[in-house]
Amino acid sequence: MVRRAYRQRSLVEVLLPDGDKLWDSTLRQIDTLLDDDVLVDRVAEALARRHPQSRRRGRLGTPATVVLRMLVLKHLSDWSFDECEREVRGSLVYRAFCRIDGERVPDAKTLIRLARLLDEPVLKDVLARLVALGRKHRVIRGRRLRVDTTVVETNIHYPTDATLLADGVRVLTRGLRRIGEQVRERTRSVARRVFEIAQRSRSAGHRVPAGVRARSQAKMKVLYQGLMRITRTVMRQAESAVARARGKRPAGHLATTVDLVRHVLAQTRARVLRGDTHYPGKVVSLFEPHTDIIRKGKLTKPTEFGRLVKIQEAEAQFITDYAVCERRQSEQALWGPALDRHIELFDGAPQLAVADGGFASATNERAARERGVRHVVLPRQPRETRSRAVMACGAAGTAARAGCSVGWGSGSSPTTCWCSAGPDHEPDRLADRRSARSGAKGRGNEHRDPGQEFHRASLADLCGPFCTGK
Repeated sequence: MVRRAYRQRSLVEVLLPDGDKLWDSTLRQIDTLLDDDVLVDRVAEALARRHPQSRRRGRLGTPATVVLRMLVLKHLSDWSFDECEREVRGSLVYRAFCRIDGERVPDAKTLIRLARLLDEPVLKDVLARLVALGRKHRVIRGRRLRVDTTVVETNIHYPTDATLLADGVRVLTRGLRRIGEQVRERTRSVARRVFEIAQRSRSAGHRVPAGVRARSQAKMKVLYQGLMRITRTVMRQAESAVARARGKRPAGHLATTVDLVRHVLAQTRARVLRGDTHYPGKVVSLFEPHTDIIRKGKLTKPTEFGRLVKIQEAEAQFITDYAVCERRQSEQALWGPALDRHIELFDGAPQLAVADGGFASATNERAARERGVRHVVLPRQPRETRSRAVMACGAAGTAARAGCSVGWGSGSSPTTCWCSAGPDHEPDRLADRRSARSGAKGRGNEHRDPGQEFHRASLADLCGPFCTGK
């Protein structure tokens, strides 16, 4: 049965009359913020959907306020569920913060099951309520908007055709054994072929002689054909088992895996045997099939595997909304919905709207001005002329702390960020650095173009408090 909170006196008050001095100031502010009936009621409503009669029947479950506070504490400290359980159990301050006190701490498995009930609509409502509280306390006013995208990587190994086939054989074999089927053990033969393919791939690159490369590629095709033959055998046995056990729950999960493995076989046949590396709809993980291949031009990590997330912020780097983008969705298409969401949250358009070059277009600038935005900052210089250390006005740069030491509530000291909006602003700074290295006297601010200096000063006045988090 769902309940909102425990009903007893605080253990900290009984054992430690001056226990309030043990609290961290930030944790105390968060504790005050979470004492909101709307937030607790929304979480309690989500927990009540676990079973049809959860509101009236059953044993007493974990209170909604405990679930909310433990998940917040886990996110703030970047703990796993096991670490969260252990830390809360051993700390009087965390017990008081989570409103557990002398009661039993929920174990990690219970917390995982309850966290799954807080899906995207619930999190959206919680974030909207936090935005309303921020407006009420005048922390944010909606005068500034900053939009950017970042890649949230999924927890998968680096995908190759051989490892995906090996994963398919392993998962299908395990699923068949769970429903009582007799399956031949093929782990060693699969692992041997995957290892040989990895060894041959080292001599199949463009840096080796053409003769050695051709022999290695031919041997790799033979190994891949053997690996695909084993995968097809296991997949056909799984298809027969699914047809016989139709309607059972494990069989339904097995059918989904069979479809994914069939897709992996098709893309391996196209990529390895036919040389078609641009196969549409690639599957890069059997466990996270929604993972997308994203290339954002990063030097340290040119290819990332995950999903693209749009993040928009208001003053003081207060995140007001987020959205998981669809596959192959361009950043320019996210600008209009971000403005509409900001207007919906704050009942008006922002005075300043900032984004990086991925959002820049004449259409987006026109759309912002039509919605009532006074100052639109969408730099449109080429990618190779932009410096990541200078142009740190994006939410993704904030998350990665690239060019700005202010994270999302990290508590670090603010540093002033530049907002490059003129096509000649960054090349001028690079020219100063090159001249300084060569021994020539670099140009100071008094030697800059007057039009550019005014442009930069106006942007500093507008974006300074926004980028510094003041």
